[in-house]
Amino acid sequence: MIAISRGSAALAWLIRLAAIAMALSMLPSMAVAATDPAKPPGDPVANYWREVRQGVPGLSQVDGAESGVLINAAGQQWREQRNGPLKRYGAMILLAMLGIIVLFYLVRGPMRLSAPPTGRKIQRFTPFERFVHWGTAITFILMGLTGLAVLFGRSVLGPLIGSGGLGGLLGLGKLVHNYLGPVFLAFTILLILVFLRDNVWAKCDAQWIARAGGMFSSGDHIPSGRFNFGEKAWFWLGVTFLGLFVAGTGLLLDFPALIDRTRELMQNLVLLHAIGAVLLLAMSLGHIYMATLGVEGAMESMKTGEVDETWAKEHHELWYEETKAGRSSHM
Repeated sequence: MIAISRGSAALAWLIRLAAIAMALSMLPSMAVAATDPAKPPGDPVANYWREVRQGVPGLSQVDGAESGVLINAAGQQWREQRNGPLKRYGAMILLAMLGIIVLFYLVRGPMRLSAPPTGRKIQRFTPFERFVHWGTAITFILMGLTGLAVLFGRSVLGPLIGSGGLGGLLGLGKLVHNYLGPVFLAFTILLILVFLRDNVWAKCDAQWIARAGGMFSSGDHIPSGRFNFGEKAWFWLGVTFLGLFVAGTGLLLDFPALIDRTRELMQNLVLLHAIGAVLLLAMSLGHIYMATLGVEGAMESMKTGEVDETWAKEHHELWYEETKAGRSSHM
């Protein structure tokens, strides 16, 4: 009996030792489980700010899209795009367009009349048409100048007038830009409606394209209607497409409550608005050149609404014939 008792006691000790060994073998796995990424260790304050920097949304009493996001990490990427490629390529496009215009003027010079003026005037634009044109032009110029100041002001004007002067100038420019935006949109829509019927495709436009509008040859008069293909291209690509695009994106930036105004959407709208504006400004330089220095007598038509018969015959012969025959509605 004594031998059996001693054997049982020894077996019990063996079982206890085995249990202790198994428990000790589980300690490393328990330590790994304690460092599970799902339950990050360390200072909770450090963990909190790490999530803030990563843009992890939290709880907020402020209403609005993304109000729970304290720091927008993508904002730095947007700033690099705006201050890098956008400014660099935007400046290159505008300077290249100016260079082309100067070179064209030096090589070709202004397109002058081949015959002397007759002194007989024909109405080309009504007072209302000139009001719509100048309203669009003036607001566009103000929007363009203030927009360029916002985009390039720190690089171009900052060294000249200092940070204090630049801040005041940009503050005023931003107000003008934002408040004139809806006015420019209204004038643009009105301009499209007023001149739409005279900017449709006509058979004579193919001849204008084939001969590049006579811009590279002296005395080459290509028959055209009230507007030639070059003017129609400006109307459709510049005024209608880019004009409405720039004015439309600007309106959404002016009134963000109209859309789901997430940070990413607003940042993309700013970039798209600026890209469209640079392209529109580049095209407008060509239009302004042709209306002032490029074509003799062109500016006079928009200032007074009248042109000489010689000018009408040489630049818009088909429209001149319709006007003389009484078939034009713009008399």
